[in-house]
Amino acid sequence: MSQSAHSEGRTTLADYRAALTAPGSRGPVIASILARLPIAMIGISALLYVQRETGSFAAAGLVSASSLAGVSVGAVVQGRLIDRFGPSRPLLVVAAVFALSMASLAVAIEAHLPTFALIPLAAATGLAEPMVGSASRALWTKILPEGPARNAAFSYEAISMEVFFILGPGIAGLLITAPWAGTGMVAGSITMVTGAVLFALNPTVRAWGPAPKAKTPLLGALASPGMRTLAVAALGFGMVIGFVEVAVPAAATESGHPSLSGLLLSAWSLSSVAFGVAYSLHPWPRRLSLRLPVLLGGFGALVALLALPSSLWALALLMLLAGAMITPQSTTHSAAIEVVAPRGTAAEAFGWVLTAVTLGLAAGQSVSGYLVEHSGTAAAFLAAGVAGVALAVVVWLLRGTVRAASPVPADDALVGAAG
Repeated sequence: MSQSAHSEGRTTLADYRAALTAPGSRGPVIASILARLPIAMIGISALLYVQRETGSFAAAGLVSASSLAGVSVGAVVQGRLIDRFGPSRPLLVVAAVFALSMASLAVAIEAHLPTFALIPLAAATGLAEPMVGSASRALWTKILPEGPARNAAFSYEAISMEVFFILGPGIAGLLITAPWAGTGMVAGSITMVTGAVLFALNPTVRAWGPAPKAKTPLLGALASPGMRTLAVAALGFGMVIGFVEVAVPAAATESGHPSLSGLLLSAWSLSSVAFGVAYSLHPWPRRLSLRLPVLLGGFGALVALLALPSSLWALALLMLLAGAMITPQSTTHSAAIEVVAPRGTAAEAFGWVLTAVTLGLAAGQSVSGYLVEHSGTAAAFLAAGVAGVALAVVVWLLRGTVRAASPVPADDALVGAAG
């Protein structure tokens, strides 16, 4: 598809229907829902669980950041393996490792081991978290021909993820009040493993066989300049969210209503989905190279406003406003992959985006935890805004790189994967 068509990225409701009813799509869609639903739930549950057991948001932020750092590495490694061998074998292996490492982390938290002992266990769970999202997105290129229906499928992936971000924190906030504080983390892990296994064993997914052996560049999909610019945009996106994910529970705790933290985080995902569907029908700016920095800069500016409220009600209302910028960025990142990623690196390219987002989340959460304890929640929200706007300026300066990737010689490309 031409860059102009991708840049516009416009879809219709009929395109969504065509994508989700395509032959062979139903099983993977259902399984991927199970696998991706707990993504936000596990992270928030783990953060609240550690904070409940240690009494420290700084310790909870470090443990959560360690898990996200593991995800950032695992996303790329798993993406490259999925491109090379197909999704089934890699996902089954990591699902088993993830279950074991998550059980070990729960035991360690319950035993009140020191923070330095929890950090490597959290990193291991992140490293082994099944990257069903990467495989699910790349699978659409196997099921659907290039065109509006495939674009709608990519938008569905981003919008459905925001639905999970609505449900996940809310469920985590409710389950943290259960008799055992680790209930949410364990329940989310079981759901994720179940979905990953069902996805890996689905006949449509298993039909995606190994690619022919080929030499892969050291940087893989990131060898494209446009992919590197996209990674910077995704980094800023994740960093802003990371600040907020620690500052909001802290604000709820300070107000005497810690159980509302998950519901507050769900608030901005609610507006994100509602606005995201409308945005996918009429994206703006129409040029993809401009859309990336404009959306990131607007997101940072709106999050900075969260430093103003003096009540949780006012905070929730402003979070609804800031949340309108989340799904448009996710769908833009997905559309940009189709333009800037080298052919045959679909899963790995999405893995790099996930890596950038999770590195941003890790950085934002760790710094936010420190700011919350030493300067208050307002400082954390302001820092989030500054970080988002600053990286938006960088993406703006690099906007010229957001164009179709140059052809790569066959012996230097990862060929035969989704494309």
